[in-house]
Amino acid sequence: MDTNIKRNKELSITEALIPVVALIAMLGYNVAVYGDEALSGSNQFVLLLGASVAAIVGFFNKVSFEKMMEEVADNIKSTVGAILILLMVGALAGTWLVSGIIPSMIYYGLQILSPAIFLPATLIICSIISIATGSSWTTSATVGIALIGVGGALGFDLGMVAGAVISGAYFGDKLSPMSDTTNLAPAMAGTDLFTHIRYMTLTTIPTYLFTLIIFIFLGLSVEINGNVDIASLLSDIEASFTISPWLFLVPVIVIGLIIKKTEPLIALLIGTLLAAIFAILFQPHIINQIAGVDQMTFESGYKGVMDAITGKVAIPTNNKTLADLFTSGGMQKMLGTIWLIICAMVFGGIMDAIGALSRISQTLLKMAHTTFGLFASTVGSCLALNITASDQYLAIVVPGKMFAKAYEDKGLAPENLSRTLEDAGTVTSVLIPWNTCGAYQSGTLGVSTLDYLPYAFFNLMSPFMTLIFAAFNIKIRQLADKK
Repeated sequence: MDTNIKRNKELSITEALIPVVALIAMLGYNVAVYGDEALSGSNQFVLLLGASVAAIVGFFNKVSFEKMMEEVADNIKSTVGAILILLMVGALAGTWLVSGIIPSMIYYGLQILSPAIFLPATLIICSIISIATGSSWTTSATVGIALIGVGGALGFDLGMVAGAVISGAYFGDKLSPMSDTTNLAPAMAGTDLFTHIRYMTLTTIPTYLFTLIIFIFLGLSVEINGNVDIASLLSDIEASFTISPWLFLVPVIVIGLIIKKTEPLIALLIGTLLAAIFAILFQPHIINQIAGVDQMTFESGYKGVMDAITGKVAIPTNNKTLADLFTSGGMQKMLGTIWLIICAMVFGGIMDAIGALSRISQTLLKMAHTTFGLFASTVGSCLALNITASDQYLAIVVPGKMFAKAYEDKGLAPENLSRTLEDAGTVTSVLIPWNTCGAYQSGTLGVSTLDYLPYAFFNLMSPFMTLIFAAFNIKIRQLADKK
């Protein structure tokens, strides 16, 4: 990815902020009008309107249309991998439903995870998987989807469950040596990977413990939606699917591939193909239902599997609680998320081309007169780039490049910067609906960003924790300490 931001000396901070203010105002009004339906298309167009405002500012500053389009093309090109993963996650979700993998996870999960322990257990399970895989995206696409299903069956608010999934997924992603962001942050700041991880635990572990305590409290106090008849749910799942522990072989293989550093796209493809085979072996009656035949043939088996991979399928059930859980949109469901990412990249690309991102970051850097000011400017820069550039990698790379010398000049060890980049850049990306991470998690889990945002406690608290440490000079390592 090309992470060099464009510089435009003629652009003032007021001009740089005009597109940002306009976008936030338009998105705020649009969400007020459309509510949860805003991501169905209107937010995407608002992002293009925001890009138009940025382009007008660029024209006034003599930035050519060709230059803007070049940067937009580079931005969209950088998201190709994410778009392909999104499509494969849609395919995976479809085959994991019709093969009985997700229903089996829900079936056994309902027997093991009682409502009282469900939320903290979700947090811990996702943390372990994410540390093992190094990927918050893979965690959400595998156990995350299943836990959303279990939580929905138990009657929990899905925003709350998604908040627990995301909190655990980003805790593991943040600390795993196999995570791309965990490797990227120290590389930008100028420290080594394991020094970065050890230093990052100082803010990450307290934040995680607070998050765990909150979810324990919620699990014990929250009133779930009505009395859930577990026995009836289990009976209805068995009536629709052939439930077997052998079905867990597929997710185990996928997670094993990720741990072995297989490319996520390849691992997800293998998981999709294996689930397709398991669907024919374990759930032939469901494949026949999808294909609209009574007796399976090669052609009907192919059609049933392909329909599950590419489009919407709904497994018949008389249980209203299970009806939504037994529905999948396949690759088609992810097209709205992909649409959102492309429009966000158009806005971010034009903002970069006209020099607005550079001007905003430079202004924040000038505010850093004290050690706390330096940390606060780094946090602000990461948040600003997650909002305007819509990409967590830029939110790490750009501040990392710009602030490295400032930390050195103040006598601060580079791991201070790398930790702050993760505390503010990595984990907040998922809180922005039009950021690639926010769009991905919302599309994968089937829960809107604004619904899970209040419950993503780990992600919300992380930037404040790093600022508290800076304000009270807690464990702020000096360069002199390393000599």
